[in-house]
Order: sequence, then C-alpha cells, then structure tokens
Amino acid sequence: MKNRPSHSVLAALAISTIGLGAILVEHPAQAAESSETSQPDPMQFVRGAKAWANNCNRCHRMRDPKELRDDQWRAVLSHMRTRGGLTGQETRDILAFLQGSN
Repeated sequence: MKNRPSHSVLAALAISTIGLGAILVEHPAQAAESSETSQPDPMQFVRGAKAWANNCNRCHRMRDPKELRDDQWRAVLSHMRTRGGLTGQETRDILAFLQGSN
C-alpha cells in the first residue's frame, strides 16, 4: 500500500496555500499605496501631532505617547479611528507621531 496523505491533510494544505496566495498578491491600488508609504514623509510627524491634539483631546485627556508600546498604539488607533471619525491619513499620521514619540 502506498503512503498517501489523507483527504483532510490535502484539504488543509490547499486552504493554507490559497490563503498564502491571497496574502502575497496585492491589489494594484494597495501596491500603489504601499509604494507611496515606503518613502518617509517628513511632515507626517508634524501632521500627526496636530491631529492628535485636535482630535483626541475632544473626548478624553491626552495620554503620554510613552504610556503604550508601538503595537498597543496601533490597536488603540484601529479602534479610535472609527469612534473618532478619523480618516485613514489622519490615523497614519497620528500613529507616526505616537510611535516617533515613544
């Protein structure tokens, strides 16, 4: 009898391969956006500081950027983007400011 993988192993392999392919293939709009963000924008920190002061202070006290780690700020901004009505650019700018101040 030949040693053949079971159907469940083959299905799991197919699903993981498809998932990996979806991650690796970028949509043209995403590719253009990622190439734009690969070059540092010197004004992003300044815009982020201004957006931080103008938006976050409306609802709660300003937190020290050093209170949270970079990954924690990313999670906070993911949540606060919706709650605070921030644009994608404002969110990226604020994140750059917080992570640059951390």
